[in-house]
Amino acid sequence: MTARPALPSDLPSLLALFAASKVSAVAEPPARAERLWQETLAHPGVTVFVSDGDGGIAATCMLVTAPNLLRGGRSHGFLENVVTHPDHRGRGHGRAVVRAALAHAWASGCHHVLMQSGRADPRVHAFYESVGFVPGRRTAYVAQRPAAVAG
Repeated sequence: MTARPALPSDLPSLLALFAASKVSAVAEPPARAERLWQETLAHPGVTVFVSDGDGGIAATCMLVTAPNLLRGGRSHGFLENVVTHPDHRGRGHGRAVVRAALAHAWASGCHHVLMQSGRADPRVHAFYESVGFVPGRRTAYVAQRPAAVAG
């Protein structure tokens, strides 16, 4: 399997992937999703990777890199939105996009790449460990957006 950076024309296939995977609600209406997609692709330090399969996108992930004054000036990397279509799981598509993101992070001078998973399935955690992530090296804290905040 191979992965590539996402293209502007990939949005419909990505939205179909997200709908099939049922990981989270997608941005709506479609005009808003299009605007957010254009903003994502234009944002410095953000790269979305995809793996193609059977006429659509089989897997995706997003790498966000940020400058850092510590760690000798090496950037931080954050891996987000790792999603594989249910019909393509176990075929190497997820591995391809994560490996592409990590290779990009290392080539960009990142000190480390952080990621979190809220999934309880031990197979998900075994997957992340198999591509180089080490559990327990950091403690994750999450601040949830208060319901009272407008927008």
